[in-house]
Amino acid sequence: MSEKSLFCGMNKPADPGSLTETEKKHMPVIDCPDTVKSGEPFKVTIKVGEIPHVMQEAHSIQWIEVFTGENFRVRIDLTPVSTLPQVTITLVNSGPHPTSVIRVVERCNLHGQWEAVKQITINE
Repeated sequence: MSEKSLFCGMNKPADPGSLTETEKKHMPVIDCPDTVKSGEPFKVTIKVGEIPHVMQEAHSIQWIEVFTGENFRVRIDLTPVSTLPQVTITLVNSGPHPTSVIRVVERCNLHGQWEAVKQITINE
């Protein structure tokens, strides 16, 4: 049986504890507080990969999308050569939910879409 194409669905690590070289370069890394106060803004920094991803004309990260749960929040389009695949945004979580999941999806023009998630706690 042949290996699954990187363009078939969402790419996620087979073993999160032992990433392959490709996974290390493509998995979004989400840096934000583990606990936030409801209704107060907080910063979320997303970088693509534990190892820096190239941003060349022929191979680059095209965009990064951020969701809280299933709700779309923002999309950042990137340009090869003149941008880095790292962004910082400000989010505000409010409502009756004690937790929220930040979900990040990014797309590499050669290696498809990659997803990472981070659960945060929301205090009143």
